[in-house]
Parts: sequence; C-alpha cells; structure tokens
Amino acid sequence: MTAIHLQPYSDSTGTSDHRRAALDALSEATSWVVATLREWRRRNRERAELATLDHRMLADIGITEADREFLANKSFWRE
Repeated sequence: MTAIHLQPYSDSTGTSDHRRAALDALSEATSWVVATLREWRRRNRERAELATLDHRMLADIGITEADREFLANKSFWRE
C-alpha cells in the first residue's frame, strides 16, 4: 500500500496556502482510498472467477484444485 505524505506545517505561509495544502493532502488520500477499493474489487472478481474453473482449466494455468480452494477463499484485502 502507499503511504500518505503530508507537508509540514509552517507559519510563514498564508491561509490560502494552508487551505491548498490541506486540499492537496485530502485529494491524495481520496485517490489512495479509491485505488485501494478498486484493487480489492478486482481481487474479489478474479477470485470468484477462479472458483468457477474446472480441473482442465486449472491444469492449463498450472494450479491444483487445492490451490484454487486456497486462493478462492482468500479474503479480498489479502494479496
């Protein structure tokens, strides 16, 4: 995951600069949250699709049925 880096507070900047910095930080945090949710959704879809594959398809991609069960039942937030 990505770390959020906030700019240090400085008294020498004006109020509008503080507001702009706060909005930039909020925008960055929002982008990070949206990207994380998209990644989780992608994992969930891929794992659901993996669960539907038959043994011939699994053999084609080099995965055993035990591997499929493990991966398909993995929580979406885990890589």
